[in-house]
Amino acid sequence: MSKRANSKHKIDRRLGVNLWGRPKSPINRREYGPGQHGQRRKKPTDFGTQLMAKQKLKGYYGNIGEKQFHKYYQEAVRRRGDTGENLIGLLERRLDAVVYRMKFVPTVFAARQLVNHGHILVNGKRLNIPSYQVKDGDVIEIKQKSRELPVVLEGVSSAERDLPDYVDVDHKDMKGTYVRAPQLADVPYPVQMEPNLVVEFYSR
Repeated sequence: MSKRANSKHKIDRRLGVNLWGRPKSPINRREYGPGQHGQRRKKPTDFGTQLMAKQKLKGYYGNIGEKQFHKYYQEAVRRRGDTGENLIGLLERRLDAVVYRMKFVPTVFAARQLVNHGHILVNGKRLNIPSYQVKDGDVIEIKQKSRELPVVLEGVSSAERDLPDYVDVDHKDMKGTYVRAPQLADVPYPVQMEPNLVVEFYSR
């Protein structure tokens, strides 16, 4: 098992949830955390509940760094409207998240790698920044030479996830349009996300 896959499974076990809803997750077999103290059950404090909500949301998007995640929160506060909804909107505009949502790859980690390695075009231009904020109407496609990559073929053929209605995708042409930023209710998270608790965590 690669280090990347290993760490991905560790996130699942540490948080006690099948974060991406994948059948291979070890949490399907062992519903407790890793290590010798993993089976101890403690009632979480308010802080613990808020921290868990933050770690779940942060981990879901490929374990974004704390500094960057806090910047998303600050930007969400700055914008008008509900801070929790704004935070989800910003995270769902990340280029790697959009590539994952369009089912061009099987995992969010693979999406980040695909973007990093320059396999993705946005409006016809190559972009290799996973955190790039996609705008409404942007066209995302896989480079012609990259369309036969095993990871891409696996993502496109996977029946594990459904396409949300805020992206419009043609898998035959390996191209999709980002229609709009979603509300929390629109995002097909396999586990319950609680951005309101993340907001509480940072506003303490």
